[in-house]
Amino acid sequence: MTSRPANSGQDSSGSGDIGRTLELLWDTGPRPSRGPKPGLSVDRIVDAAIRIADQEGLDAVSMRRVATDLGTGAMSLYRYVPGKAELLDLMLDRVRFPDRPNTQATAAGWRTALETAARDALAVHRRHPWLLRVNQSRPLLGPRALATLEHLLGRIRPMGLTDPELVSTVVMVDGYVVGAARTQVHQEEAARSTGLTDAEFYGAQVPALEKAMATGAYPTLASLSPDTFTAGFDHFEFGLARILDGLEELVQRRCGATEFSYGSATTTGEAP
Repeated sequence: MTSRPANSGQDSSGSGDIGRTLELLWDTGPRPSRGPKPGLSVDRIVDAAIRIADQEGLDAVSMRRVATDLGTGAMSLYRYVPGKAELLDLMLDRVRFPDRPNTQATAAGWRTALETAARDALAVHRRHPWLLRVNQSRPLLGPRALATLEHLLGRIRPMGLTDPELVSTVVMVDGYVVGAARTQVHQEEAARSTGLTDAEFYGAQVPALEKAMATGAYPTLASLSPDTFTAGFDHFEFGLARILDGLEELVQRRCGATEFSYGSATTTGEAP
């Protein structure tokens, strides 16, 4: 069944032929017969589309443009991928989820696992800024996505949260990463489009801001230290650490409640 949302000016995952895309993701569909372009494959088509999106943006990706880059006709591509909507889902699966999950945190605890996942996701968005153009609220789940989720949930299950809470933890961290990535990518795009660095941009506002501070209308802002807005402060790492601190407090509280419950049942059979 094909599900196509109303035109919202934003590309959306899952907006093509869901069944056919899942066949492509899981490699369960019919394979195209030999065609006029030897060596053409779904993998080559997806790689070419990602390369175009990385270099020129998502708007530059079309079946015709991908075909041109591969030295073939657009009709040849349709024998492998139904259209751009399905191609986009294959692109998302390829860049968002690795061939195999990052195993650096396998032997570590849940906090390290979430830190690793967050940093990896931020790096992916910075390498592929066009990801921020896509509404991914309804992703298609292929083997890469499930393997990544399976690995992460397995690492954080010792937190002792309920299953919905574990999934909510993943959603929360991902939402934080996407917001931080959007800020960083937009800052870089603004610098490129205007030709002004952040220092130059804010420096141009200093005279007006100094006059505003001198009025006494903004005492808290005027009292901030000179290094408050320096580029050296890592807002991403600070925010990530505070999210994980909050989760750690929840985990410890849950563990304490569990131990108290077990201890009461063991010693008296009831809570005091």
